[in-house]
Amino acid sequence: MGIPPFVLASASTARLRLLRTAGIEPIVRVSDFDESQIQLESAKDLVQVLAQSKAAAVAHQFNGSLILGCDSVLALQGEIYGKPANPAEAIERWRKMRGQTGELLTGHVLIDQVQQRTLSHCQITRVQFALISDRQIEAYVASGEPLYCAGCFALEGRGGLFVERIEGCHSNVIGLSLPLLRQMLAELGYDVTDFWQSLSKK
Repeated sequence: MGIPPFVLASASTARLRLLRTAGIEPIVRVSDFDESQIQLESAKDLVQVLAQSKAAAVAHQFNGSLILGCDSVLALQGEIYGKPANPAEAIERWRKMRGQTGELLTGHVLIDQVQQRTLSHCQITRVQFALISDRQIEAYVASGEPLYCAGCFALEGRGGLFVERIEGCHSNVIGLSLPLLRQMLAELGYDVTDFWQSLSKK
């Protein structure tokens, strides 16, 4: 079986960096899917449906490709949080998050157009947030970083200073679980290292 082109249906620069670091150079195609039309009470169901919707939204633009869609949310004290709408919301969110432990959920969907198969999985990582001060919260929000992140923090950025402990997959918190991606590719009959070979031939 040949190695199909790898498409990332996401505007996330963090997910693109993760794939590139892992040796995969994807074709990036932003889905522009309207996430607000999906309302579900289960965080796990929500991220999987959104990941599926994003991948499906760009699938018609390709033939014989492997399309990855992802979506992440933070579940904390029974509430589901995505990206904050504005700085005021981000400050209020962090006042709830500090000193608490939440779950970062990322839905992963792979559409294999060669085999006409679709896989959907969710990775969950527990994140314990530091008990930070109002001043630190306001300074972090003023940096602009949390406004672009599901869960209102970037582990690989300044937000990493305010995370005490992680239980589970580290890269999942950044936006894409590399171990889960490797497993999903294997489930479809691919070896992740074959994509490195494809990269070297470009």
